Amino acid sequence: MLKVENLKIYYSTPIGFVKAVDGVSFEVKKGEVFGIAGESGCGKSTLVHSLILRKPPMTHKGGKAIFKGKDLMKLSREEARKIQYKELSIIPQYAMNALNPTKKIKDIVWDLAREHGMQDREEVEKLLKERLSMVKLSPKVAEMYPVELSGGMRQRATMVVSTLLNPDLLIADELTSALDVTTQRVVIELLHYFMQEGIVKSIIFVTHDLALLKQIADRVMVMYAGKVVEIGPMEEVLESPAHPYTQMLLDSLPRMGVHYKRQKLHGIPGYPISLLNPPQGCRFYTRCPYAMEHCPKIEPKLVQVSKEHYAACHLLGGEGSA
Repeated sequence: MLKVENLKIYYSTPIGFVKAVDGVSFEVKKGEVFGIAGESGCGKSTLVHSLILRKPPMTHKGGKAIFKGKDLMKLSREEARKIQYKELSIIPQYAMNALNPTKKIKDIVWDLAREHGMQDREEVEKLLKERLSMVKLSPKVAEMYPVELSGGMRQRATMVVSTLLNPDLLIADELTSALDVTTQRVVIELLHYFMQEGIVKSIIFVTHDLALLKQIADRVMVMYAGKVVEIGPMEEVLESPAHPYTQMLLDSLPRMGVHYKRQKLHGIPGYPISLLNPPQGCRFYTRCPYAMEHCPKIEPKLVQVSKEHYAACHLLGGEGSA
């Protein structure tokens, strides 16, 4: 479905390049939900947005992103627009504010459908009302403006717009970050439903919340400071995290159950490094309790922990530049 190889996406600034995504590789398979996790500023949102459309100061500095035989990094603006929503679609980070407030939902959808070659407005509006019903919204919502909807309703309306043309790959970027727990569950169930009904074939789900990912993802990639530090099956990464950052990220989350009632939460000390001038070695070494002398000098490569589980840490013997 999607294969990303050594992708580098930087931001141009007056004092140099911010290396937001620096040599990232992964693959999304057909029929799976692929999670991308990490703290704010780790590069996860930059990564997924670069697949859709790159605007200055975002700059592609190297690597490939092969989607259905095409390198997304080589598409012109016009070519990218043709596949957006139809083959590759994104529900943006602030989905509740993503809809044009001056247009009714049906007009937003009609503009999108017409841009992709659909000519029968009656047919488009019929499809819209069917999809609104799928996400438990009244067909009357089609006649409303976004400002007339509650936050949760706008969220679901945005999901309808983003999936109306049955994209092969749907990217959900921090879709649940501004939602209460009940609404989060509704959103997760809707994404599952979209997969079951064949509305989308695969999903990339971006979040800082590993516990939430457990409810939806088949595999997860953990990022830190523009690098992949761990990747593998969701359950295995949660139960047996191999990288110190993943371990500490999990320790910072509350857990349910009698076994954890005395558990103390532990934050990750220190601050992320500047991506203007990152060290040539491990980017987590300044915050890592296991840091060794060679950690800031030699970049650890991803090494195999189990069949499909990889992590980049010198504790695992991952010496040498990846």
